[in-house]
Amino acid sequence: MQAATYGKSAEVRSRIEPDLKKQSTEVLADLGLDLSGAIRLFLRQVVEVGGLPFEVRKPTPETVAAMMEARAMSAARYGSSKELFDGLDKQAGKGKARASAKKG
Repeated sequence: MQAATYGKSAEVRSRIEPDLKKQSTEVLADLGLDLSGAIRLFLRQVVEVGGLPFEVRKPTPETVAAMMEARAMSAARYGSSKELFDGLDKQAGKGKARASAKKG
């Protein structure tokens, strides 16, 4: 790959979640990169490989079903872990409620 020798004058803007920015900045710092450097690296790889530098696949029907189930479950709110597990058991069609764990 040939290094570019021209100046950096183009600007790229993107709005992302603050937590994603914070976490990715921390990971990249451990690798000796900042966000700008990582974006430059990513874009150079896009050019080098002629597309995304990683595989992107359409999710399988099983994955889509699992994602929809997870979204439906996150919509439900439970007051305790016992209520959560009882709700999961009910969704799974189990007739009896889960016995609560005893501390001993």
